[in-house]
Amino acid sequence: MILATIHWNVNPEIFRIGNFAIRYYGVLWALSFYLGYLIFNRFVKKEGLPEDFLDSLTVYTAIGTIVGARLGHCLFYQPADYLSHPIDILKIWQGGLASHGAAVGIITAIFLFSRKWKVSWTYVMDRLVVTVALAGFLIRIGNLMNSEIYGVETSLPWGFVFERKREIFPKHPTQLYEAFMYLIIFVILYLVYNKSNFKPKQGVLFGLFLIGVFFSRFVIEFIKEPQVEFEKSMSLNMGQWLSIPLVLAGIGFIAYAYYQKRKERYN
Repeated sequence: MILATIHWNVNPEIFRIGNFAIRYYGVLWALSFYLGYLIFNRFVKKEGLPEDFLDSLTVYTAIGTIVGARLGHCLFYQPADYLSHPIDILKIWQGGLASHGAAVGIITAIFLFSRKWKVSWTYVMDRLVVTVALAGFLIRIGNLMNSEIYGVETSLPWGFVFERKREIFPKHPTQLYEAFMYLIIFVILYLVYNKSNFKPKQGVLFGLFLIGVFFSRFVIEFIKEPQVEFEKSMSLNMGQWLSIPLVLAGIGFIAYAYYQKRKERYN
């Protein structure tokens, strides 16, 4: 047996004062919103959008992300527990956020935002997903600091022994696999947006995001530990089943965008 080269025993708390603790996960979540704000602010200035456009968008996105991620975890992964004790849904500090739920929450929030500001939903989503991809990278690093959402046993030399979870065998650091994929997706989307001689049709960046993020998630889930007990009896786990329609939606957005482009060319 090849022993893991990395024994992971990082304290998820940066510091604690009495019952109050600052955790890496929370800091990285906050950092994702801050960096997303800075990036989107560049888009706002470049495109001459109103000054309060971004502040309003930030509020809608933050609420949609947090509410969607929390409800997604409660309803997709542990519905019986939370529906029998609904007050526990509010105990977000106990952990339990789902990226698929966050996706639904953001999509819903931007629909409401777009109606208020009378702008195209896909116009906003094409720009927002650039920042969301970077947020995904930071949040998965937060999962690593929490020693959670890791993979099955591996003999590869970069396996992690998650000592805080009392693991004794090396496991795939799937948090890092996903983090690196999200970082690559962020770079690609940012470069496509900024390429001066390429103006993608509305929906293309959003489609690329959906395909890149959720196809990566679908593949990586094959080497992840089940998050809840019922997944052990499933051929595909919950994360994979939820990823399939989002990948198909991404393909649909890109196909429709280029269909519209061809239609315009021949009209």
